[in-house]
Formats: sequence, structure tokens, C-alpha cells
Amino acid sequence: MDNFGWGEPGFNGGGITRGAPTPRMDKLADEGMRLTNFNVEVQCTPSRSAIMTGRYAIRSGNGTVPLGEGVYGLVQWEVTMAEMLSNNGYATGMFGKWHLGRTKGRFPTDQGFDEWYGVPNSTDESTYSSLEGFSQSGVPETYVMSSVKGEEPKKVRPYTLDYRPLIDRDLTDKAKEFMTKSVEENKPFFLYLPYTATHFPTMPHPDFKDKSGHGAWADLLMQIDSYLGELQDKVDELGVTDKTLFIFTADNGPEAVGYNSTNLTVETSMQGSAGPWRGTLFTGFEGGLRVPFVMKWPGKIKAGYSSDEIVHVMDLFPTIGAITKSDIPQDRIIDGIDMSDFFLGKTDKSGRDGFIVYMGNDIFGVKWKNWKLHFEEQDAWNSIKNTYTMPRVYNLYDDPQERNNVLFPHTWVPKAALPQLEEHIISLKENPPIPTGQSDPYEPK
Repeated sequence: MDNFGWGEPGFNGGGITRGAPTPRMDKLADEGMRLTNFNVEVQCTPSRSAIMTGRYAIRSGNGTVPLGEGVYGLVQWEVTMAEMLSNNGYATGMFGKWHLGRTKGRFPTDQGFDEWYGVPNSTDESTYSSLEGFSQSGVPETYVMSSVKGEEPKKVRPYTLDYRPLIDRDLTDKAKEFMTKSVEENKPFFLYLPYTATHFPTMPHPDFKDKSGHGAWADLLMQIDSYLGELQDKVDELGVTDKTLFIFTADNGPEAVGYNSTNLTVETSMQGSAGPWRGTLFTGFEGGLRVPFVMKWPGKIKAGYSSDEIVHVMDLFPTIGAITKSDIPQDRIIDGIDMSDFFLGKTDKSGRDGFIVYMGNDIFGVKWKNWKLHFEEQDAWNSIKNTYTMPRVYNLYDDPQERNNVLFPHTWVPKAALPQLEEHIISLKENPPIPTGQSDPYEPK
């Protein structure tokens, strides 16, 4: 999901408290393993870079959401999850939002996917053609695109407000077709389905508009829950349930958009739910970092189990690599940890005590066990950033809102938490990050 907060699904206390039940999300949680401390980067592009490469986004040069029309995205030198699995005989399909490159050589089918249908950038671009001044700006119109490996992507249609509420229906249908084709061809498959619906602007499909009776956001909850159910049912129908690791999660915490325009006939004001946590995307607080996470694999992953062990999105790369016995790159730093033993119930510990908290290319803090250190804080994407002389320290068990600084008397916490930051900084000096906007070909020094 895109910009989908920890507190949205029923299995995390949302659902009916957000205006609509989420029975299929909750069923998935009952049948699988729920992680309450699954963490991501706090912007779309960095989070997607981390899941695809198993590396902090700062390393790939994708630490921030791109502004302007310059080159951005993953260089060909990076090895994506799709490339890793494709090299191991998997059919690889992606349907949805990419946000890791929009120029030649940077599309999903240049990075290991056999096929792709979706948008290269972000969903707010669907509003452009409806806004005053855009037609005179010279900024190119955004298109929905389609491609197969080895061919140039084709423009399918403009990504405008008339298609905005319809695209996730098409993504779901194409995902089901891809799974069906893969099974018929007796090929294992990797399906990456980054939906668009829960990103601004809030526009449910006509089948779900006004269905909840509680507004557009609740309508969307019903929509995505229904689509999720279709995907689960298709896996069952194809007879590959016991062979399939099914993961449901999000790229970062909820939006906090309060923009309104007389030019837009859509509901544009939306405050997402991070549950008990403070913050939204573009902040270093738990509400930006923690997102819903459920994984199901009957007979392999314990059903109905919950864990608060720390897991980071970049851990999925080496973990899935290990589970599928795929070749994981050995010539670069992989920041993710192989958690296959944890996922498969051989240990109750994830093996991760913490991670570095980035907001863009800036280090905002360090998370260690149930503690957080903040060097910088920003309440929202459009608020003033505060930088501190001494780090602020929060106990997340006592203070999930991260408001009560307990550096004193807990000055021991930085001593325990900061070695991971020192190690990370040294690694960046020894292995300099790829510059943002780096063109291909690229080889590290």
C-alpha cells in the first residue's frame, strides 16, 4: 500500500474505527504472522529503493523523493529483488507505482521485471491536468505505461483524474492474470503489486464510492480490502497456497494532506491513522516508520502469531533470497538481515536491535530496541525542522508519542544505541553512496 498507516487495518485496531470493516486483512492476519514493529523509510522513493535492493536508500542515491524532471532512480549496477529472483527462474511481474526512475534504462522492465503496467512516478501527478497553470508550464503530462523486458515502455493513456479511481481495479486484474499465466506455465512467480489508491487524491472506484457511508477514505478501505481478498482467493484457486509467501505491507506511514482546491472535484483532505504512534510520512517518528505487516505461508509460517521484534523493509531482500535459495550479491553492502529463521519460527528473535532513522538524506535519529534517539525532529513535511545540541531520548513502551525526553537520567541509552550509527558512518566513508541523479553506466570506485 502507498502511504498507509499502522492504524488503518482492523488487525491493528483500525477497520471499523476508521469507518469500514477490513475482514480480508483481518483474515490474512489470523492465517499468518503479524509484525507490529515492521519499519520502512519515511518517503516513497527511499522505501521502494530499500525493498528492491536490501540497502539503505542513501547508498543507491535515492534517499529523497525526486523533485523536478531530472534523472533519478536505480542505476543498472544495483541488483533488485526482481533481478535476483529472475536469475533464479522466477517469472517477475509488477503492476502499479514504481517511483524508482522514469527515463530510459530506469523502468521496472530494465530492473528485472518481465512485465509492468502502471505509473513511473507518484499519484499526485494525476491531478496536474486539472490544475490552473499546468497547461502553460511546459511540464510533461504523466502517462500510465506498459512494458515487457527487452522493449521500450509504451504510453497507454494519460494519468488523469478520470482514470485515478479506476487504476487499482486494472492492477488487480492484471496481477491475477499474471499469476494464472505463471502457474499454467509451471513457473514460480514473484508478483510485486504496489497499489496507488491510498495516496492523495482520495478517489475510490465507482463500485465503492459512498459504499461505506463514512466518506471517501472508508470507501477506499472497503475497496482495498476487497481487492486483497481477490488476490488471496486467486492464489487458493490456482492451488499454490502452500507454495506461496503472501506479504501485505506499506511503503511508509499515513499522509497528512490538508490541501483543497476549487479546481478539484475530489476529496483532497485526508488525515491517515498511525494508531498509537506519533507522526506521518516525512517525519522520523514511529508513525512514519511503522507500517502494517502480515505474511502468510501455510505450513511454514505460524498462523495467528504476532511479534514486536524490530524488522526493517530492507531485510526482505536477503530473507526472500535465502528462502528461495537465490544468489544474493556479495560485492556490495547489503544492510538487510536474513530473517528466514525468524519468519519460519525457528527462533523468536529477529536478529535486529535497531537501525538508522533517515528523513531524506539527513540522519534524524537511531532506533535501538524500545528506545529512540532523535537528533532532528519535524512534525510534518511542511513544518519547521528542529535540530538539537543533545539528542532527545524516548522510551517507546512508556511514551509511544515520543514527547517525553528522558535523556537524563538515561544517558546510558546513547552509549548502547550509537555504535550502530558509528559503524554505518564508517561504511559510508569506505563505500561512498551513489550520487543522486547518477547516470549509467556506473561502477563503484
